[in-house]
Amino acid sequence: MPAPTLTTARLALSPPTLGDFEDSRAMWADPMVTRHVGGRPFTEEESWTRLMRARGLWEVLGYGYWAVRETATGRYVGEVGFADLRRELEPSLYDLPEMGWVLAAWSHGQGFGTEAVRAGLTWIDQALAPAVVPCIINVENAASITLATKVGFRTKTQATYKGSPILLMERRRPGAA
Repeated sequence: MPAPTLTTARLALSPPTLGDFEDSRAMWADPMVTRHVGGRPFTEEESWTRLMRARGLWEVLGYGYWAVRETATGRYVGEVGFADLRRELEPSLYDLPEMGWVLAAWSHGQGFGTEAVRAGLTWIDQALAPAVVPCIINVENAASITLATKVGFRTKTQATYKGSPILLMERRRPGAA
């Protein structure tokens, strides 16, 4: 499935391109952004790999990540989407479209995350209709927990991933059994 472009009142969610790399790299190098995602700034190599993975997911799985930009300014807001990352985690998330999001520090607190996540969920409900969409969030990431709860995710269990305590949350598609 080709990666669609989604639009909201303030945002454009597009398949990531080479032109997004510098903005993505800068975001992933920001300690404020990564404190709850890996706990340290990412190297340029790690950021490059994330961009390649985000784009490749669409070709392999029919879903993936979008680069999110503010439509009024074109400014890079962050990345939102879905992946099956084959995480070593119990309970397993294999074969499920795990949702994730990360936002540039400048955009925190403006409702962009909620707007972009809702757009992604609306798309996956219509395009693939999975019964369940999971996400994992570091237990100290209050902003992401609040966002997840606002868009319908509920805590399923607590777990540990790569040495950090996380919440495994899930959202059931409206009308799904």
